[in-house]
Amino acid sequence: MLKIINNKITSDKKIKLLSCAIALMWGNVSLSYAAVVPEGTQLAEKQEIVRNNGSEPASLDVHKVESDVDFNIISDFFDGLVYLDQKSEIKPRLATSWETSDNQNWIFHLRKDAKWSDGSPITAQDVVFSWRRLIDPATISPYGNYLVNASVVNANDVLQGKRQVDALGIKALDDSTLEVKLDKPVGDFLLMLAHPSMVPISEKVVKKQGDKWTKPEYFVGSGAFKLSEWVVNERVVGVRNPQYWDNQNTVINKVTYLPLSSEKADLNRYLSGEIDITLTIPLDSFASLKEKYPDQVNITPKISTYYYEINTQKPPFNDVRVRQALNLAIDREVIANKVLGQGQMAAYTLLPPNIGGFSFQQPDYASWTQEQRNAKARELLNEAGFNKSNPLKFNLLYNTQEAHKKLAIAVSSMWKKNLDIDAALQNQEWKVLIDNKYQGKFEVARYGWIGDYNSPMTFFNIFMTDHTQNSSAYSNKKFDELVLDAGKTNNKSNYQQALDIITHDAPIIPIYYYVNAKMVKPYIGGFYVDSRGFISTKDLYVIKH
Repeated sequence: MLKIINNKITSDKKIKLLSCAIALMWGNVSLSYAAVVPEGTQLAEKQEIVRNNGSEPASLDVHKVESDVDFNIISDFFDGLVYLDQKSEIKPRLATSWETSDNQNWIFHLRKDAKWSDGSPITAQDVVFSWRRLIDPATISPYGNYLVNASVVNANDVLQGKRQVDALGIKALDDSTLEVKLDKPVGDFLLMLAHPSMVPISEKVVKKQGDKWTKPEYFVGSGAFKLSEWVVNERVVGVRNPQYWDNQNTVINKVTYLPLSSEKADLNRYLSGEIDITLTIPLDSFASLKEKYPDQVNITPKISTYYYEINTQKPPFNDVRVRQALNLAIDREVIANKVLGQGQMAAYTLLPPNIGGFSFQQPDYASWTQEQRNAKARELLNEAGFNKSNPLKFNLLYNTQEAHKKLAIAVSSMWKKNLDIDAALQNQEWKVLIDNKYQGKFEVARYGWIGDYNSPMTFFNIFMTDHTQNSSAYSNKKFDELVLDAGKTNNKSNYQQALDIITHDAPIIPIYYYVNAKMVKPYIGGFYVDSRGFISTKDLYVIKH
């Protein structure tokens, strides 16, 4: 179901990239970066858009966040060196071109007209500063491991505090030329650069303002929009950045992001004309909305897995039999097709279908009947010492949103019916849930992962021992070894073995594979959601209506 493109940088693609880079340097290639308004389209006088973002962002500091709640906004306020176009192909952004002969040693050329929103030039040194800050253990970034995953020279030693940040394999050769050295060839390196965690931030502003730099009065960005207003739990507002290098091709003048966690409020405000793009579509209303507003219902694939994360260090969840029992007793087909019913697929493993162009073997129990799964689950739980006379009791944590609540009710009911388990539902705001998760203050918690790029590695990495995002505290040395080897070779066999191990160990319970489900006003032109769920506001425009 997911439309995935294999983005491995092969030799042929490498040659193509180099050719494109040379042509760009000579100005022979015309690329569209922003809104493309069809000829004859009448634009509305008021070019403003309101989007629901679902929750209050934890921060707009690129290096302090990890979720789409934050990255949705950051993607509009900052440019990276490269980006993924609507065909999931790498295109230039702050970097106009790049060269590599071995996928290990890279040179990037930054555009000379790139400026921060305060009018100062964006330099290669800003990129160096940003990458060093990302991996600096003092920053405590959730994405601190990202440069380690990318195999940047000395990244692991820097993150572990064994070397200083200036040992990282990145150097500014001059104001517009950047050198990056990797420990080994990484074919997915350009794809990794397209992630929002890799956007540069202003060294001058961050050093001057410290943690206050994300406040509207101090904020400096590099994207088509800049922060103009942030009213906590009410709205974040971005206005057009006149210093943006491609400002002439931007149409929208103002974008407002709302933190509405209520899907019903989201829909009601959409129907009343207050919102132009919803975060999602309420499950209960989906069928009627699809019938009444077929041209406004937008469903697209997403390389993402919805799961429940288990604290593997907290008894009795340190017993693999308990985790396996919880995993088996969930009827995913019922959840995907009846509870959700928007095109989601039942998930029996961590990896979405066709990720990285691979098709992986599913666990045996994926083909069992639910009755067979339940019987095995009861057997495992009984072996672990839990049964009707001694029921397993724990808290199931989820963040505020009707769909999460509905799913939690369905899953807890299945556990109760099939295993006599008492799972007490606990609801928390997104920022609180994240904090508690990383402090280990949970037993089972709702979570999910959106692929940072199209590879199994982006899903496996976060479960490696001591990874900065491994909040389940899962650790298996054989899994670590297989993932490291797979990262070097892109070997399907290693990926499959790693997948089999983590599926068996069950630090998470995969439930379904996401889709992007949104209501979009018919007068919003240029609308597109990429496979990670990002919408680029600078590609949009408002049609006269």
